[in-house]
Amino acid sequence: MSQENTFNKPYRWVVLMAYFGVAAMSQMLWLNFAPLVSFVQQKYNVSELMVSSLLLSFPLLYVILSLHSGTLIDKKGYRYVIILGSVISSIFACVRIFDNSFYVLLIGQTGIAIGQPYIINGISKLVSDWFDKEQTAMATGIGTAGMLIGMAIGMGVTPALNESMGLSETMMVFAGISIALTLLFIFLCKENNLSKATVAVTSGMNEIKELLKNKNLMTLFIISFCALGVFNGLTTWMEPIMKPNGINAEEVGLVGAFLIIGGIVGSIIIPSLSDKFKVRKPFLAMCCLAALAIIYPLCSMSSLNTLYILGGLLGFFFLPGYALLLSMCEEMAGNEKAGSATGILMLAANAGAVIVIILMPVVNGDAPIWTNAIYLMLVFMVITLALVVGKLKETFVSGKQ
Repeated sequence: MSQENTFNKPYRWVVLMAYFGVAAMSQMLWLNFAPLVSFVQQKYNVSELMVSSLLLSFPLLYVILSLHSGTLIDKKGYRYVIILGSVISSIFACVRIFDNSFYVLLIGQTGIAIGQPYIINGISKLVSDWFDKEQTAMATGIGTAGMLIGMAIGMGVTPALNESMGLSETMMVFAGISIALTLLFIFLCKENNLSKATVAVTSGMNEIKELLKNKNLMTLFIISFCALGVFNGLTTWMEPIMKPNGINAEEVGLVGAFLIIGGIVGSIIIPSLSDKFKVRKPFLAMCCLAALAIIYPLCSMSSLNTLYILGGLLGFFFLPGYALLLSMCEEMAGNEKAGSATGILMLAANAGAVIVIILMPVVNGDAPIWTNAIYLMLVFMVITLALVVGKLKETFVSGKQ
């Protein structure tokens, strides 16, 4: 069978949707506590910084484990590694049911955070294994839409469940969902062996060093550091940023849900347009420019209806940039090094997340309004846009640069 026919197997959509589910699970479990910062702080009598560790543990551990997960994907295959991450995450999702101590919740979140890079870093390899070049951004967009749906559920549904059922029962619901999605992936996902057989897989530190010598890839890694750092900073501190504007926790959760829903739609439409027009850079620049225009009004307005619209617009235009970054990364590195390259890209993204999340309350100080933190996000977005426009080279036409 030809490689073209292999790429056109209908089963590729089953594999992609199985990944869609575990990707959603991973992000859902991460952001369960994002709209509950004040609730957890009051329930366990801990500081705001301690509560933020429930979210901050994810980018921190991603930085530590991203390279290992990437090279393991190139060595063992994405199915093995994604299953490993999903099983770990599901086990520790069950730990969170025992909510009598803040530190039990933290152990649960830490375990889920360990599993996350092994799930997320598999997408580039999976897509390049099953889809041809003219479909990679679209397929990656669908995969990242799964992540965004998980974020929307985590931010939008958790406060309502917690209000009606209590924290332990809420964690039980999410643990059950996680186990079900993990089992579906185990039974439905397989690797495209005919396509895989054409690729010579190598991994290790020499490969990583070679990738880091690629100037276009390094530019992409810095863009990932800045842009995803801003996104993580915004989602982590959204509740305290909006609280002075009269927005409560449930309303913040809904704004976050609108942001993610907009991102889901955008992650299907914008990467598909990128595939159609066979360019990446102009669409990535548009994503950055939209974020630069929308972040300040989103963080400073008090009208709920306006916030819902702004959240949706920010999601639609900004979040598809993630799929574009992943596609460009694979196109620069090639299929045989896609796992390692994605690992470095996500390491950079989560290093940015750690720094931005920590810097935002530091630059804000004791001020009740988070103006300085908002300006910090805008500075990072200006840097991102400048790199995309001035330094990044187009990747679609020639693939690896």
